[in-house]
Amino acid sequence: MDQTVKASTSSSSLQLRNLTKVFGQGNEKVTAVDSINLDINPGEFITFLGPSGCGKTTTLRMIAGFETPTAGSILLDGQDMSALTPDQRPMGMVFQSYALFPHMSVYENVSYGPKTKKMPASQIKTEVDAVLDSMSLTTMANRSPNQLSGGQQQRVALARAMVMRPRVLLFDEPLSNLDAKLRAQMRIEIREVQQRLGITSIFVTHDQDEAMSISDRIVVMRNSKIEQVGLPAEIYLRPASVFVADFIGISNFLEVASVKASSAGMAKVAVLGKEIEVPAHQDALTKKSILLVRPESIRVKKAQAANQTISGTQGRVKQVVFYGEHVEYRIETEIGVIIAVASDPIFEEIVKVGEYAEFSFDPMRSWLLPADTH
Repeated sequence: MDQTVKASTSSSSLQLRNLTKVFGQGNEKVTAVDSINLDINPGEFITFLGPSGCGKTTTLRMIAGFETPTAGSILLDGQDMSALTPDQRPMGMVFQSYALFPHMSVYENVSYGPKTKKMPASQIKTEVDAVLDSMSLTTMANRSPNQLSGGQQQRVALARAMVMRPRVLLFDEPLSNLDAKLRAQMRIEIREVQQRLGITSIFVTHDQDEAMSISDRIVVMRNSKIEQVGLPAEIYLRPASVFVADFIGISNFLEVASVKASSAGMAKVAVLGKEIEVPAHQDALTKKSILLVRPESIRVKKAQAANQTISGTQGRVKQVVFYGEHVEYRIETEIGVIIAVASDPIFEEIVKVGEYAEFSFDPMRSWLLPADTH
């Protein structure tokens, strides 16, 4: 009996329920994915983000059907797909290596899938022509992959996945082989195509900027488990743990001397010799906590000539890195090195290496979170 789930142009929901993957046996057992649960909405672009070995790629491979779950289920619009083979799942996959057939033209690569599904020739031509046009590949239809740039090859790989009208698109670190400028361009192209067609998409990467710029929501994984799920802004500005805060961007962690409950979602903390009111994670009031301040939230100015010391909110500039649109400072203070970023700098106001600087931040741009997340 053919259990193949039919493809559709409509968006689909995907649910992961207690999804687990264990490799090996006995003392050799390694848990790659540990009982994760996630609801992915129709048309949503979800990115799995985390360091190497965290379980993100194994999760994607289980969704695609390339790995069999040890336990748990994968539901597409309520139908369990865990026992289906990859070709029975209405999913398209874009690989890191592109996986194009080198002996075939662009047109032949894109039409390969429909041909294996025994589509009528007239329908194949219509579908392939349409997807090549949507990906700006029509003029390259007769070229072979080795005549294309990396970005063009990636578009062909995406077109090949799209022509099958999948209900879910899967991306396995598809941009890692491209240079920085082309990666940024391809992020925009992939997101535009996904939004135009409304296809539910799952993207795997270890690149924080990539995840932040392309996703509706980000799933941060660590040690085979989900650490946090949230909007990009939520993951960056309201991380649930020190690990997430540190992994998703540069962080300053300030020790707090005391913590007191304040109004809803707020706490009063003693830091740098002052008591301030800051936004707080709900667990920060009951556990040892630490204050996160992102570098771009710290203001820097030259210290007054009469006060050239390292104390309180003043320090000595150890390093200045000029990036054009912003300046990054590393300031030696009595609580350690503080990293600050000044956007759109004025030349005369740049503090030089060896000079003393005062630093400050708006308490509302900080975030109190639990210090111990293990």
